[in-house]
Amino acid sequence: MLRKDSEPLRVLVINLGSTSTKVAVFADETPICSESIAHAHQELAAFPRIPDQFAFRYGAVVSFLQEHAISPLSLDAIVGRGGILRALPSGTYHINERMLEELQSPDKERDHVVNLAAGIAHGFAQEAGVPAFVVDPVCVDEFEPLARVSGLPDVERRSLSHALSLKSVARRAAHELGRPYEDTNLVVVHMGGGISVSAHSRGRMVDVNQALDGTGPFSPERVGGLPIGDVLCLAFSGEYTYKELFRRFTRQGGLLAHLGTNDAREVEQRIADGDRHARLVHEAMAYQIAKEVGLMSTVLKGRVDAIVLTGNLAHSDMLLGWIRERVEWIAPVLVYAGTDEMLAMAEGALRVLRGEEEAKDY
Repeated sequence: MLRKDSEPLRVLVINLGSTSTKVAVFADETPICSESIAHAHQELAAFPRIPDQFAFRYGAVVSFLQEHAISPLSLDAIVGRGGILRALPSGTYHINERMLEELQSPDKERDHVVNLAAGIAHGFAQEAGVPAFVVDPVCVDEFEPLARVSGLPDVERRSLSHALSLKSVARRAAHELGRPYEDTNLVVVHMGGGISVSAHSRGRMVDVNQALDGTGPFSPERVGGLPIGDVLCLAFSGEYTYKELFRRFTRQGGLLAHLGTNDAREVEQRIADGDRHARLVHEAMAYQIAKEVGLMSTVLKGRVDAIVLTGNLAHSDMLLGWIRERVEWIAPVLVYAGTDEMLAMAEGALRVLRGEEEAKDY
């Protein structure tokens, strides 16, 4: 779809994280308003199931638009963060009924708040009469066959990560290095409510930990890799249903399980106040991140041009210091605190609106 006048294209971007609702309106590539709406654990605890958050999250976007006096009718496209779908090539996808049905399935194996974003974007797009998209969803898969093999034929390793953030910041780092993304080797780490550590080889994300419910470091609210024997003991203890245990592993683990909060800022204030246990747990998270960086460096056979750290936890000098001292011998460390996800999502829609790229059908 090509615009016929000289007015900038306006794109609403909606990005749901486990502890935040990020919303922005772009005029071309320039954000004209944006906000990261934080949701405390106590606030979200009122919703027993993630799908129960839909109206709450939708209302947060409505309030944002009202606060900034933006009518949905003034928009040219809506972009929602891509949910947990089947494995897909990188790209921009139309939000269609097939996608929504899959994301809203009550039998969905993996449940995460990101699955709500496409439905919210679709709702606003219907009101505005404009297209709705997802860009580089979490299921982007560029694995080689070697990376898929696990120790059990029944279980294949999956590419399930913060793909949008990882891909966009990898391109930004390559630009800073003065080289094309397609000619660099990078270890890229997204550190937020969940943590993804990925290996990028010449423009492809060839390996990454399964950040929602797989291996890798624990995070503010996810357990990361656990000893399989102990997991089996919990699973067959009779104390949990599958859904209860899955929720504990993906929404009630990590910092939250150890310290009662998923807010790293609160943890660091406790450390400053002399809480030795808080320091142990927080540093252990950094230790596990650094260990996973080393693992991904072996995927690249030690030929690493840079280690790239991004996400909201990258604002923490304390956490960065602990990681740096363990990994900076491998390669230079580049830090992009926060994320480029909102711009990356807007850019995906803009490429389609300008006719530079054709949106894919799911």
